[in-house]
Amino acid sequence: MYKILNERLKKIIQENAHSLLKNSLTGLEKESLRVNTEGSIANTPHPTVLGSALKNPWITTDYGEAMLELITPPCDRAHKSLDFLLDVETFVYQHLKNELLWTTSMPCVIRGEDDITIADYGTSNAGKMKSVYRQGLAERYGKVMQVIAGVHFNYSVDTDFWPAFQRIENASKQAEQTFINTKYMGMTRNIQRYGWIIPYLFGTSPAVCRSFIEDGKKPKGMKDFNEHTFYEEWGTSLRMGDIGYTNSGEDSTGVKANYNSLEEYIACLREAISKPHQEYVDIGLKSGGEYLQLNTNLLQIENEYYSSVRPKRVLDGFEKPTCALERRGIQYVELRSVDINAFRPAGLTHKQLYFLEIFMMFCLLQESPDIHPDEAKEIDANQSIVAHRGRKPGLELSRNGKPITLKNWATEMLEQMQGVADILNQAHNENFYTDAISAQMELVQDSSLTPSAKVLDDIFNKDGSYYRFAKRKSEEHRDYFLERELKDHINKKIELVAEQSLQQQDELESETDMDFDTFLQRYFDNQL
Repeated sequence: MYKILNERLKKIIQENAHSLLKNSLTGLEKESLRVNTEGSIANTPHPTVLGSALKNPWITTDYGEAMLELITPPCDRAHKSLDFLLDVETFVYQHLKNELLWTTSMPCVIRGEDDITIADYGTSNAGKMKSVYRQGLAERYGKVMQVIAGVHFNYSVDTDFWPAFQRIENASKQAEQTFINTKYMGMTRNIQRYGWIIPYLFGTSPAVCRSFIEDGKKPKGMKDFNEHTFYEEWGTSLRMGDIGYTNSGEDSTGVKANYNSLEEYIACLREAISKPHQEYVDIGLKSGGEYLQLNTNLLQIENEYYSSVRPKRVLDGFEKPTCALERRGIQYVELRSVDINAFRPAGLTHKQLYFLEIFMMFCLLQESPDIHPDEAKEIDANQSIVAHRGRKPGLELSRNGKPITLKNWATEMLEQMQGVADILNQAHNENFYTDAISAQMELVQDSSLTPSAKVLDDIFNKDGSYYRFAKRKSEEHRDYFLERELKDHINKKIELVAEQSLQQQDELESETDMDFDTFLQRYFDNQL
């Protein structure tokens, strides 16, 4: 099963190609709800001191006005991206007024849909489009699931590695970008196949507040801890389960991305963006002259399709994501299944990031056949099982139609990842990658050491509810950031970027010379 992986690793060493992985790039995106001191979603606007949510590349908002998203630039080491994230969050905290950043993926005190204000991006056409898109999500799926938070891990293989890898694969006659696209799509398929290991190892959302559940009734399979908290006894990441933000209705709507090639991936998303869906037609495009959604199709835009992984390309202006991929190919891959680590101020650890690098390279180098319908169902089932019951002793998953225990499969995978860790250690002349594998192996051998198990232990034996646990950790992290010293030149740089973003938004709004209807039509016609 791992023959091709080990052959590739051997050839990479022989060709000294591992040294060409030294400058692979990583980036992080971390979402966090702004809440008041009681844990309720803040009803204050996005703080002006943080800049323009539309134009600031480092500090923006996700779905709601109170949902901060902190973004790092691509860094040549994962630990640098985490250090950058820490600096940005330090700046944010030291400019917030009596508010917390909620430190868990699942929100707590929610008083219904009206408690959630859609993010405001100003009066420009670009800003209006972002807000209307979010209004469309509210109309289609409701607001509550949109305020679940997570961490996205962006990974780009060093560009110098590709020509050497192409020679190793005897694919020199293929256009380089075509080769890169093929390999990145293979990576995305393997991330889906093996991605269940991420919620097992990183999941920190085994419980939810009753207020998160729309009718307050206990979901099937969950237990009452008390009147405020529901939990899964063996759960790892309910964010990635049935109550999280997933395309659970995709079978009824007909949306199912095809990852077998970049061309098929682009084609299926484009079809969904252009195909009307009666349920969304019934909602209507406008009400009283105001847009309710961008269109009445299966997907408003590509980003509406939820997946644990996305192949991506940096956009050129108002370029559509599928157009960017078609014109210039895949630039990086975004892993979206990482819960916020409630036990760490940054929401991740260096050791976790080293493991994610290994995991991404493992998925690139491991054999990756096409995913056919039966395997797609198996992948979805494995993810759901691990999200809801991942720590259950003796839990079985399905691999190629045959049962295998999670423990045996995870042990096998981590053992095979050791070869990937070795080449990354050599590339960087360090041992951190081997240490990262060892740390994760401990969690596989003893599920009580996993973050999700520790969350439940704190709830049961220390805090008494999910809310109290999350609030305590949020307050601890607030104190950490308020006490942390930010170097003066870093503080000034973040401050300058925030100020410049406000100027850029002002300029954009003053330059608007096109009505929104025309702007939207031209966007969908690829004429911007």
